[in-house]
Amino acid sequence: MAKIVPFRAIRPTRDKAYLVSSMPAYSYKKHILEAKLETNPYTFLHVINPEYRQDNKTQPNSIERFENVKEKFEEFCNDGIFKQDEKESFYIYRQITETHTYLGLITGIAVDDYLNGNIKIHEHTLTQREETFKLYLDVCQFNAEPVLLTYKDNDKVDAIINKYIGTRSEVEFCSSHKIKQDLWLVDNEDDINALVNAFTNINDIYVADGHHRSASSVLYAQSKREDNPNYKPNDKFNYFLAYLIPESKLNIIEYNRLVTSLNQHTTQSFLTEVEKVFDVEKKNSPYTPTCNHNFSMYLAGNWYSLTAKKGSYNEDDIVGNLDARILTTNVLTPILGITDVKTDNRLAFIEGTKGADGLQEKVDNEEAVVAFGLFPVSIEQLKAVADANDIMPPKSTWIEPKMRSGLTIYSLEEAT
Repeated sequence: MAKIVPFRAIRPTRDKAYLVSSMPAYSYKKHILEAKLETNPYTFLHVINPEYRQDNKTQPNSIERFENVKEKFEEFCNDGIFKQDEKESFYIYRQITETHTYLGLITGIAVDDYLNGNIKIHEHTLTQREETFKLYLDVCQFNAEPVLLTYKDNDKVDAIINKYIGTRSEVEFCSSHKIKQDLWLVDNEDDINALVNAFTNINDIYVADGHHRSASSVLYAQSKREDNPNYKPNDKFNYFLAYLIPESKLNIIEYNRLVTSLNQHTTQSFLTEVEKVFDVEKKNSPYTPTCNHNFSMYLAGNWYSLTAKKGSYNEDDIVGNLDARILTTNVLTPILGITDVKTDNRLAFIEGTKGADGLQEKVDNEEAVVAFGLFPVSIEQLKAVADANDIMPPKSTWIEPKMRSGLTIYSLEEAT
């Protein structure tokens, strides 16, 4: 079972929701980030960049920097940019893009579901990043961006959500990325109880995006429990902010590879080595993989289809059967000499939303020598890896929707 809880979100006022909510700071190019900070006094980017235009800056990820984040957040609250809802609620959130509609539920979800394995992971986390995010929670005392979780479609949950989306949303705006955003409040006690009860029958929930944020929330809760052995189950630190979206609404996109060196191979000698483990077919136009174990490759102005030969991978190995691992074990490591895909600076990753054109552009502009396109991982593959308590290769998936910061904030401070 999964335990979800309603909460009193701290939210931007209706008239400022568009101006406040933002993508994470790291997703903006430097000049765009600076332009937003310069021109929009309401953007949440000011909260997470509280020292913009200040001469005396603190160290990134330090207690002093996080104290300034907290102070800026409180300033937004005192200025009326943020208000806290009077009633505990769930929040239905929808994104509509040119190709997809994402619809799910923003809630608090129990740390214990993570600890007991009801919430399953498919990525390793870095201890240093976990500790950094935990320190952030210690100082700032709020979650501003939900962890993206997915679960098997549930008719009872869908019925309640569908009842609300036929009404006018509390918040409605379109971002500059042409993504329409809607937010509805679920503060009816009967609907809240129905949603809580529905999730008690959902046993398996998967982290789609936000592994470090969920892990750091668990660390934070564990430290609070150690400090207070007589803690109460409903204490806020026992939960973290989550966006729960059914599997059918999740969009898993491929994560492609760029390599800057052929490791002393010529184009022809490299192709000769590749042909030992792949069936290679030259294409007359940009090519996108059509199935598992089929790859695209752009090299020296030409597109190729690569299909892994039988015996080049272990069909019975859940992780070894993933295309990201097949490419690494058959090309990146033995031919190109890339032994650590996380640290080798000859290897870069590009999200599949850029398409074949994005790969070709990088090679044609001499930012890479060869590019590889992968077939997207399926939700079944993701779940199989997580169910086996295994870990996917780095950068195996690009998962949407990408959540915005500052739209619904979960406060960790207990009411006084």
